[in-house]
Amino acid sequence: MHLTPFPSTDQTLVAKALSGSQRAWTKLVRRYEQEVFNHALRMTGHHDDARDLTQDIFLAVFRNLPSFRGDARFRTWLYRIAKNRSIDLLRKRQKLVSIDTLGDCPELSQAGDVDHFHDNCEVIALLRLLSSEQRLILELKFFQQFTFEEIGAQMNTSSNTAKTRYYAALNKLKSTSEANHDAAQSL
Repeated sequence: MHLTPFPSTDQTLVAKALSGSQRAWTKLVRRYEQEVFNHALRMTGHHDDARDLTQDIFLAVFRNLPSFRGDARFRTWLYRIAKNRSIDLLRKRQKLVSIDTLGDCPELSQAGDVDHFHDNCEVIALLRLLSSEQRLILELKFFQQFTFEEIGAQMNTSSNTAKTRYYAALNKLKSTSEANHDAAQSL
């Protein structure tokens, strides 16, 4: 009979990585790599930018790993860094992209391992129309399934403010989607 060992917890892997274990660090990266890439893809809308952002996020995690105190889950701490790096990148860009400029979304079609919902050009295009803060709140709540309390903590605001901003972002997406639908109907 072959017994499979229990998977290491994030805290165990962090402790081992801090002690110099390359194997533990690699396990942490592999555990969250695809999830962080999907986050980066939704935030940037471009495959290459998402890959670069993912690397930047993990580099920042590695550099800041000694400051991880374990007060929150590692995943929550990781996404706080991902949020900050994503916002930094989006601020550098400071541009909105309309649905009309997307074409065939070639950068998304190259992301073969991203599931069908995440590579949907319309979803990416609609997310691009939101402010970086609204995009981030939708990312954290809808895709990463953080609670409003966790989102509030990550964004240094109350859970009620996070909830209000989340529903405002959903309303903006809904009105934009309806306007696009109405415009297409009138053609």
